[in-house]
Amino acid sequence: MTIYKFSVITSGGFPYYHLIIKEPPKEVKLYLRFFDFSKSDLERINNFNHDNIFELHAGLVSALFKFAHSMNKEIDVLEFNSTQKINKNSNKSKYNGNVLITAQTEPYLFHRSIHEKVKLIYNSIITKKIPLDSSMEILPSEEKKIVEILTDAKAKIHVRKHKTKINHIGTDFLIEMKNYGLNGICITSFDLSPIMVIGEKYTLEGIHEILRNIGNIPEISPLNWIFRQSEYDNKQIWVYIYKSDVGPSINGLFEPYIYLLFCEPHSYLGEIPERLGKEFNKILI
Repeated sequence: MTIYKFSVITSGGFPYYHLIIKEPPKEVKLYLRFFDFSKSDLERINNFNHDNIFELHAGLVSALFKFAHSMNKEIDVLEFNSTQKINKNSNKSKYNGNVLITAQTEPYLFHRSIHEKVKLIYNSIITKKIPLDSSMEILPSEEKKIVEILTDAKAKIHVRKHKTKINHIGTDFLIEMKNYGLNGICITSFDLSPIMVIGEKYTLEGIHEILRNIGNIPEISPLNWIFRQSEYDNKQIWVYIYKSDVGPSINGLFEPYIYLLFCEPHSYLGEIPERLGKEFNKILI
């Protein structure tokens, strides 16, 4: 599980819906991601005087630290994107209400993929509830759909259906490539949430540790791969990351699988990630 909490509020602060998918792990850095689906243009900061700005700053900092302490967490950095970037990448006119959505997640997940999941929830469920402050509650059937989207239920079911074949091919591949330093394989969803591990060296929890230590991972084009360095059990490892062109579609949202190959340092695999990707793609298509 990589997305732990999901909340829907209004830009005015009305707390409409809060979902705890799983209690977040302790002693682990997490992200609280923000998704703005509001149509209103809030008063720009340059229209406030210095006293107003300081009051907003004080209230924000105080609330954030109280919130963090309630979770036994600390806030080190609060990052603000430029308004130019926001205006360039968004079209506020298509949103019907003043909806803000947050998700507490693992830091290594692809933000764009999480945004696509949240947007799917907004379009299929939340828009029907606007205005939120006078709306009916989320129905059990709707909550089930929210959980399925956030936890990659369809992607997991498809992998589970072909688990025997995947495990057979992956295990043979690990044996063949052992001398090249290959120690483990993992299939993830399109946001990098681990689904299935192949090999005995790493557990799912171990994969989380590796991904938490990997640093920033850029977006990858389909049928391409990159490699990154990470740490596991205080030892350096290399991770090859291959993005497939197969995966489930949910209401028009295509979610391609990603394959991770865990290797000894300085293991140059060449065309090996692509070879394995093609084999898995034949099964998961």
